[in-house]
Amino acid sequence: MSSSYACTVAVTGASGSLGQALLRRWSRQGAQLVALTSSTRPLELRDDAGETIALEQVSWQIGEEQALRPLLERVDVLVLNHGVNQQQARSRETTDLALEVNALSSWRLLELFAEVVQQRPSNGRPRAEVWINTSEAEIQPAFSPLYELSKRLLGTLVSLRALDLAGAEGPLRIRRLVLGPFRSALNPIGVMGADFVASQVLTQARLGFNLIIVTPNPLTYVLMPLTSLGRWAYFKALTRPSR
Repeated sequence: MSSSYACTVAVTGASGSLGQALLRRWSRQGAQLVALTSSTRPLELRDDAGETIALEQVSWQIGEEQALRPLLERVDVLVLNHGVNQQQARSRETTDLALEVNALSSWRLLELFAEVVQQRPSNGRPRAEVWINTSEAEIQPAFSPLYELSKRLLGTLVSLRALDLAGAEGPLRIRRLVLGPFRSALNPIGVMGADFVASQVLTQARLGFNLIIVTPNPLTYVLMPLTSLGRWAYFKALTRPSR
């Protein structure tokens, strides 16, 4: 986004370590912050000087994405970062939860935001953006089958819908965040710090990257671009936009 425009940034999963780190990094750029979380506990963030970071906290629940429409009307950058990781689980209930939280809710928010953006006047605003955390689990083992399955579904949906939503005539710029293991409640033994990951994400975004990769695994830097290109070519050849 242009540094001369005070944009509004909404981050889902804002109570998690990466969500908070992203909000801190965005605050340094003067963005107006919206923290989207399922938690009702007040979220208090502080900057490096110990000062409280101003933000708007909005509680929401999976399946209630439409309730966020009024909020999305004033958002410029939507960061889809929420997720669950129930390692070793495989029951019907946990499978349903993983698919809903990790894939389908983000897909619904992507479609809703695209619809909102298409209907509102530009008023000189830069092109709206969606940043989607699909995770390295989209193409690499994460030792959590349901997490991998749901993230691969999300990545495939993003690749398919980006043909219409992020093309030359599309309403959105879509940035895919492919992140390796970082320390969080979902992965307490992650090898990277959330603040480091957030700084790398924003740095690559400023450089204009749509495919943002942060991981210590060198294979991901080779496999992910090839996977994205292969999906693009496959979907482009075998599907057509709705009329």
